[in-house]
Amino acid sequence: MGPMTTTAIDADDIVALRRDIHAHPELGFEEQRTADLVADRLAAWGIPVDRRFAKTGVVGLVHGRDGGACGRLVGLRADMDALPVHEANTFAHASRHAGVMHACGHDGHTAMLLGAAKRLARERDFDGTAVLIFQPAEEGRGGAQAMVAEGLFQQYPVEAVFGLHNWPGYPQGSIACSAGPVMASANTFKLVIHGRGSHAALPHQAVDPVPLACQIVQAWQTIVSRNKRPIDTAVLSVTMIHAGEASNVVPDTCVIEGTVRTYRTEVTDLIERRMRQIAERTCAAFEARAEFEFLRRAPAVVNHAHEAAVAQRVAARVCAPGLAMVQEPAMPSEDFAFMLLEKPGAYAFIGNGDGDHRTPGHGEGPCMLHNPSYDFNDALLPLGASYWVELVKEWLAQPAPTR
Repeated sequence: MGPMTTTAIDADDIVALRRDIHAHPELGFEEQRTADLVADRLAAWGIPVDRRFAKTGVVGLVHGRDGGACGRLVGLRADMDALPVHEANTFAHASRHAGVMHACGHDGHTAMLLGAAKRLARERDFDGTAVLIFQPAEEGRGGAQAMVAEGLFQQYPVEAVFGLHNWPGYPQGSIACSAGPVMASANTFKLVIHGRGSHAALPHQAVDPVPLACQIVQAWQTIVSRNKRPIDTAVLSVTMIHAGEASNVVPDTCVIEGTVRTYRTEVTDLIERRMRQIAERTCAAFEARAEFEFLRRAPAVVNHAHEAAVAQRVAARVCAPGLAMVQEPAMPSEDFAFMLLEKPGAYAFIGNGDGDHRTPGHGEGPCMLHNPSYDFNDALLPLGASYWVELVKEWLAQPAPTR
């Protein structure tokens, strides 16, 4: 089947919205202007708005032709927050806030869901209710967890919840969704090695934490190569090492920090246990003390089979032939995982292309997520909005699932 038409989506309007949001980025739980814009647009289209969740969260309810009387609800989620990145782009819609930038495309995600909201509210050719979830604070600040904890799904008991993220490198116009793990868990660690400082010319009087840090970092890498099963996916990256303030002083302490990413809790458990053992026992062998902290930030995003299959059918309907793709799992994390712990659902990727969409004014460098030269591809906006609209219709046209 060929792609569905997207002419019913007001492309110029949502492009303007996207660029306005891009020019005014806000960090997690600070998205007041963005939330106001979203709420005002929804209200103007006759969509009831609920702003009780997670400080700056916005929920819109689009009832179908039955006024929602059948009681069936399906959730669609977009994230709204920006990153603490200084934008390198100089085009007209570049960030007006130094040090804050939409470097992950959440401006586009919000605009796509707004485009879908406008069309759903205009047509209402379905029975049930689309619950539009505009979530704050996805970038490590706990927005999804906060919305869930504050009773989002008790207030709006959706049958399923769906997410969509742009993905650079996937072909422009593609949508990919597959069952199973598609994004990794996010875990951070911090090790403080407590040694004993001294004059650098008198190392025998010290317990030097620096060579200890070198040994521990190297030993930690053997956890991935030798302790976990080869068929289990995991990343252990040390990203910060801080020690010392002078070239002639052995420092008292050394601090090591980084991240661990996995798809399975059992693998996370193994890595945490072995990291702690290696740190504590290596330090003890050299008469130092280890203070180890391991924090689990977000679980893995694991798509449910039925919901992923529905998303695949819709992708095949709205994409050009060959552009409904298999989703390759990725190691970044997404707090949408907390919603999937509460409700069945699926998280899809929409292809952002390889950067050819960029016009003069972009900074040098790849158009990759979290890069200061990144910009969302506006050509995706009608496709993403159409995907959302057709997903609502497809879901609510099928019999209610039995769980």
